[in-house]
Amino acid sequence: MRQSIEKAYEAAREQYAAFGMDTERAMEHLAHIPISLHCWQGDDVGGFENTGAALGGGLAATGNHPGKARTPDELRADLDAALALIPGTHRLNLHAMYAETGGARVDREALEPAHFTAWIDWARNRGMGMDFNPTFFSHPLASQGFTLTHPDASVRAFWIEHGKACRRIAAAMGQALGSPCVSNVWIPDGFKDTPADRLGPRERLRDSLDALFAEPLDAAHVRDAVESKLFGIGAESYTAGSHEFYLGYAVSRGKMLCLDAGHFHPTETIADKISATLLFLDEILLHVSRGVRWDSDHVVVLNDDLHAIAQEIVRGGFVDRVHIGLDYFDASINRVAAWTIGARNMLKALLAALLEPAHALRELELSGDYTGRLALMEELKCMPLGAVWDYYCITRDTPPGALWLDKVRAYEKDVLVKRDV
Repeated sequence: MRQSIEKAYEAAREQYAAFGMDTERAMEHLAHIPISLHCWQGDDVGGFENTGAALGGGLAATGNHPGKARTPDELRADLDAALALIPGTHRLNLHAMYAETGGARVDREALEPAHFTAWIDWARNRGMGMDFNPTFFSHPLASQGFTLTHPDASVRAFWIEHGKACRRIAAAMGQALGSPCVSNVWIPDGFKDTPADRLGPRERLRDSLDALFAEPLDAAHVRDAVESKLFGIGAESYTAGSHEFYLGYAVSRGKMLCLDAGHFHPTETIADKISATLLFLDEILLHVSRGVRWDSDHVVVLNDDLHAIAQEIVRGGFVDRVHIGLDYFDASINRVAAWTIGARNMLKALLAALLEPAHALRELELSGDYTGRLALMEELKCMPLGAVWDYYCITRDTPPGALWLDKVRAYEKDVLVKRDV
């Protein structure tokens, strides 16, 4: 197997070299691009609070595949199983609802770094960084669909304190792991039907965010991000945190903007927003997902949208300014496989972009040779990316091709199905 992969790679290397592309350099570059894996794929956004509150916030996990993680240790074991199948060193994206409180009831505004010590130790032992999110859903005080925009000042105050606590936790993670932790704020607030007042909730959201971010924290440890949404279940007619709101907030307050692939109209792609926003922002955060008809958080596949995202990151020279995270949850298939498929596809798209002769394409465009540009773009689609990908995998001690699926099926048989007995 290895010999045939090496032979195919040598042929592919020569083909890419004919276009002026260095496969070795591309693979080395890819090895330094981390993908932030989202913990919530492993347990269907359940968390470990046991508050009794429904998932809520317009979120829904469908399916009942065997082996959902029930404890922090099970979730970490499942993440280890996935990470062993994904070449490179990556990150973990954690939600506040995954705190470990030793059985004590600790409400969200009182969370502290100590409640995430096991997660930090786990990441440190693997040489990984972490990212973090306050959890503005699945809580009694979010049951009406309003958090930072709530008309009741006392409810807003609770969620502001939760956001402040999470920023401190994120800073502690970044300091402990020696890598800045991206702390991302997303809220579900909105109206099912047409509101009479669109301005008021946004004024409250602006002021709540200003209070939440008021404490100065070291940017070497934590980077703040804000995330928009077009609509959600129960908020079909209006969301306070629209793209326009958060773009204005991020630019005016010096925050990072999060672009989620499922949070826009189906005819939009976040690829086109990358260069537009980075003209005015230092960094952005991407939540890479796949919407089917709506923001349905399907597992990321290697489609045109994913290729376009990767191309924009690479063509613009934005690799160091774009933080890439996955964001989906599918309970209808093996959850370890869902992580693996999505992450490997994101890396494949980045590898394809790194092997693209962007300079040649740009020169054709600048000279007005649109025929040549289109012809070259189409020819590149038939280049032997798979041969380079398989070689990249074996040189990083991960299974090439579909061999990773055998590992997942063995893990399911030996570990996952036994959880449901």
